[in-house]
Amino acid sequence: MPRRPPSGFNARRAQQRQIDWDEPVQSSRDHGPIPQSHPVGDIARHIRSKLKSDPQLNDVWIEGEVRSFNRSGAGHYYFDLADAESDAALSCAFFRNQNRGIRVEQGDQVLVHGSADVYLPRGSLQIIVDAVRPIGEGVLQAEFERLFRNLQAEGLFNPDRKRPIPSYPKRIGVVTSPSGAVWHDIQQVVARRWPLVSLLLAPCLTQGAGAADSIAAAIEELNLLTTDEPDVIIVARGGGSPEDLWAYNEESVARAIFASEIPVISAVGHETDVTISDHVADRRAPTPSAAAEIAVPDRAEEAARLAALRQQAHYAIEGRVSGQQQWLALVRDRFDTGAPHPPTLRVELNRRRLDLDRALSTSLADIRTRWAAAGLRLNALNPRRTLERGFAIVSRVDGQVITSAARLGADEAIEIQFADGVVGARTASRERSGEAKQHE
Repeated sequence: MPRRPPSGFNARRAQQRQIDWDEPVQSSRDHGPIPQSHPVGDIARHIRSKLKSDPQLNDVWIEGEVRSFNRSGAGHYYFDLADAESDAALSCAFFRNQNRGIRVEQGDQVLVHGSADVYLPRGSLQIIVDAVRPIGEGVLQAEFERLFRNLQAEGLFNPDRKRPIPSYPKRIGVVTSPSGAVWHDIQQVVARRWPLVSLLLAPCLTQGAGAADSIAAAIEELNLLTTDEPDVIIVARGGGSPEDLWAYNEESVARAIFASEIPVISAVGHETDVTISDHVADRRAPTPSAAAEIAVPDRAEEAARLAALRQQAHYAIEGRVSGQQQWLALVRDRFDTGAPHPPTLRVELNRRRLDLDRALSTSLADIRTRWAAAGLRLNALNPRRTLERGFAIVSRVDGQVITSAARLGADEAIEIQFADGVVGARTASRERSGEAKQHE
């Protein structure tokens, strides 16, 4: 009896493979004709094409509980999304290029977004996930709050453990990108406010894959220095989106700051951006430039403060001496007028004279000590002292100070200031220092 030709999918496949549907297929055991068969792959691909052509299954949000969670060595997430009410579950695949910065854990109640697909090697239905959101929360905000609670419970934000920033640091470590504007801004602020300090760059990534580990490693590297170690560390990055700044919310960075034996100033993004690093650090600055201002004093303010101290000392001495002079004048008047001078008055006079001598000696010694200290600090602020030790200040002809060889071009007019005068010159060549080459 002739067989009915197939329709639809089977008909198309038969035409492609030139199958004669009317010709019986013999059994390998000679048990007579058997129904027409199709390869497993054809059926699996047909099911897959049906799923892909369904718009509702191509763009779908699904709510459920994460079960059987597994993270592969390549960074892919595999888990079942289960519905407790119906005992149903769907297999989900959340690939590495989609899950960066997103944490999924066993038992989470989540919304997943993705599309239905068939995994051909096993013929299993799965959801290819491209987004995961905790129910009722944004993903990044939920992760921020989760880590914040955990670290707060461990005491990483305890105000009692925060250390003061040194008032007069000699060396500052800076953890940031060597190519961004942040490094340049910090150099400019420090050179203007307190040129006596030196800066040490610990270069790192500031966003993207591997940034958190890079930042943590740079902090640890500064702490391992045995010579020329910094007195304070600035961890800095410019503004950006929450995703751009996310490395500073990673646990590895928070623990590196907490473990630092050197005080840390966190300066990430703009004033409105607050990261986990800000909470752990000894001091938070709203911007990288503000961090540089916190780290070093202002030489103009210091000079004014010293001048005010000197004036106060002058007034104090003048007032003390004037008071003693008035008392002596009063005693002298009493003697000159011929008033009776009982023995007790002479004893009191001698005692007062001795007290005056001791007070004047003590005051003068204190004044000499304070003036000497003020003189040393004023002398340290005088750039001429540095020039007399053999250093020089290089500037363009418009007066702009040059702090890096990279800022000079070939055959550029410059002025070199020595302790005893200024020399005009032009650049002939430029060579980077060994330390600068290592940081490139």
